[in-house]
Amino acid sequence: MSGSAFPKAERLRRRPEFTQFNSGANKLHTPHYLLLWRDTAPAGPRIGFTVSKKVGNAVVRNSIKRRLREFYRQNKQLFPLADVNIVAKKGAEVLDFHHLSSELAAAFGRLRNRYAK
Repeated sequence: MSGSAFPKAERLRRRPEFTQFNSGANKLHTPHYLLLWRDTAPAGPRIGFTVSKKVGNAVVRNSIKRRLREFYRQNKQLFPLADVNIVAKKGAEVLDFHHLSSELAAAFGRLRNRYAK
């Protein structure tokens, strides 16, 4: 169970962390998501999720975040050793978990190739 957990140490949690992180982060666009990443801080790699009101109401936004957290739990090996913020774009609410997983897996494959260079 510990390999699939999502402890607080692996999360971007507070607004100042997100705003400081987003200013100067590298970007990668997919049709439904924007991936922002930055070299790892001394605390280790962390992940955050951003879903704005443009995407939908609270129920829709929370549903998207639950799916993103589950994708992270199941696919930690895809993530680079960097801080990552996944921003949902308008239209992300229509994706089921399978399509979300395939889109993000392809994006993290591209990110891994860029990051390795």
